[in-house]
Formats: sequence, structure tokens, C-alpha cells
Amino acid sequence: PVANATITPGPPAHQVHTGDPVTLRCSVQVGSAPVTFTWLQNGRQVAQGPLLELGDVDPGHSGTFQCVATNQLDGHRVFRALSPELALVVTPQGHWGTAVAVGVGRTLLFLVLLLGVITGCHWWHYV
Repeated sequence: PVANATITPGPPAHQVHTGDPVTLRCSVQVGSAPVTFTWLQNGRQVAQGPLLELGDVDPGHSGTFQCVATNQLDGHRVFRALSPELALVVTPQGHWGTAVAVGVGRTLLFLVLLLGVITGCHWWHYV
């Protein structure tokens, strides 16, 4: 029977950024062929096969992933091994926050310069 199903990459919590390519591999330590693999995301079946290729991830890919390995030894009895959960957290890229900070900084600089020009013109007019 199948046993010790695992998902690699291995850490229990895996943090990636939006747009990162993610591929998960399921394997078993013990099990006679043929072994079939089913992928679960948040408890729902999402794919079949030993590899789960998520491509360029987005926040919708966040959640828990498990793989179920299954085989039959005598044509009648079905054996299953459930992997530990892998928590995948997809965070937005930092570029958006940087772009906002740069935009705010430029706007503030423009306002300070504009205020300086207005004050200078006003002061020059009275001198």
C-alpha cells in the first residue's frame, strides 16, 4: 500500500509573490505502481498527477494544498495516503507600493516648490 505522501517544496508554510511560478511535486516513500495522485486546494479537488503547476500565481492561489496518493494491490482494495498540508501564501509584489510612495513624494516636492515660487513672487512684488 502507499504510505508517506509528501509535497515538495517542503516547508509547512510557503510564501510567494504575485507572478512567481510555482510547481508542487507529490511523491510517496512506499507504494506499488501504479500510484495515482490527486491534488486538493482548501479540501477541493483541483488536479491530477504527481506535479501541480500553478504557473504565475495570484492571491487566488493562496490556501492549503494536499495531495492524495492512491493505489490498488489486488484490484479490489484501494489504499490512500494523504500528505501533510502545505500552506501557500501569495502576497502582492512590492513594486506597487514603491510606485505609490514615489508618486506621493514627487507630488509633495512639486507642492513645496510651487509654494516657494508663490511666496518668492509675493515677497518680490512688495520689495
